[in-house]
Amino acid sequence: MQRVIIVGAGAAGLIAAGRAAELGAEVHVFEKTEEAGKKILVSGQSRCNVTNSAPLETFIKYYGRQGQFLRNAYHRFFRDELLALLRRYGVETQTERGGRIFPTSGQAADVRDALLDYAVGHGALVEYKSPVSRLLVADGKIQGVELRNGIKAPSNSVILTTGGASWIRTGSTGDGYRMAQDVGHTIIALRPALVPLRVREQAHAKALQGVSLRNVCCTLLTQNEKGKEKVLHSRYPQPPTGEMLFTHFGVSGPLILTRSLDAVDALRQHKKVLLSIDLKPGMSRDEVQHRLQKEFEEQSHKQLANLLKGWVPHSLAQVLADISGVGKEREVHTIRAPEREAIAMLIKDFRWEITGALPLEAGMVTAGGVSLKEIEPQTFASRKVSGLYLAGEVLDIAADTGGFNLQAAFSGGYLAGEDAARQ
Repeated sequence: MQRVIIVGAGAAGLIAAGRAAELGAEVHVFEKTEEAGKKILVSGQSRCNVTNSAPLETFIKYYGRQGQFLRNAYHRFFRDELLALLRRYGVETQTERGGRIFPTSGQAADVRDALLDYAVGHGALVEYKSPVSRLLVADGKIQGVELRNGIKAPSNSVILTTGGASWIRTGSTGDGYRMAQDVGHTIIALRPALVPLRVREQAHAKALQGVSLRNVCCTLLTQNEKGKEKVLHSRYPQPPTGEMLFTHFGVSGPLILTRSLDAVDALRQHKKVLLSIDLKPGMSRDEVQHRLQKEFEEQSHKQLANLLKGWVPHSLAQVLADISGVGKEREVHTIRAPEREAIAMLIKDFRWEITGALPLEAGMVTAGGVSLKEIEPQTFASRKVSGLYLAGEVLDIAADTGGFNLQAAFSGGYLAGEDAARQ
């Protein structure tokens, strides 16, 4: 009987354990924490967005350049197979806004329990509080693992599914990157993805803390030392408009999280990064100016900040009036045409300078990880060490929100478990 060791009982690890055990392998899962699937339990605001209803060609685009690597896996085990597996263990699902697919119960624990039942029900043994310290390799072949207590567990098939380095409280502390690197794998620089961003304009950010905006358009720009600007294109498909949130340190919300890795990577290249917010994307600048002029005439004795409250939330109206240089208490009948044009410009192009992101552990996903050039896309086997497999967030795969990251973990884990059991 083939013996398969799996390091980490997360999304990829549990489904790998289930598939390997289903094919008759003797499966041992070593989990460093006291509970399986901790990140599953907190994903999707504890509802677990398991996958997405987007067609395959669209689906792959939500991984940026890494999407093509997943094509083989998705032809073998994709959304339909995943949902059928969950249904087999009593988890029905429903599709919500943006194609996001959740368990109908709204409970992430149901997904975790189904995967655990899949693994344990086929005979996999899950050992908790059993952290692995290193992979054992000889002559380019996996020999097993060594636990932190010094005990060695032999096996010629090991699947590394330790997760990333974000959400540390779930056990994702980056151990897998070190273990993979120690046996010869290349680690692409780790960066936070799907993470809130910091801005230089701290006073304005604090004044706007908690303000959320809907139906706005966000554009990232880079600026060179001569002031020349260039649009920073998104690695993921972008909706024309969406939601964002101001925080005491900067900006967050769906539109910002989706673009955060683009900003992080540009800043790593020492580029100046600007965020331009179009507060009224449904109107042209001329239309904004025309409407402002009309309102100035009709409400001539209103103070500027009070008039702008008809356009944006109260605290943002105050900030816009301040930034415009006109003054929030000035009555609009005293505002001249050039000043009105400056206000219209702010409404269409409200700018912030991005200075950084929250730390790696604050990201929803870790970007970077084991280079995909060193992984077989058909099986998720290592090209560096025979008998070693890697799946999930330990790999250099980081997708947009919407169920894409979990689907990559499920598909990769399934293929790795299948091939490891058949060796």
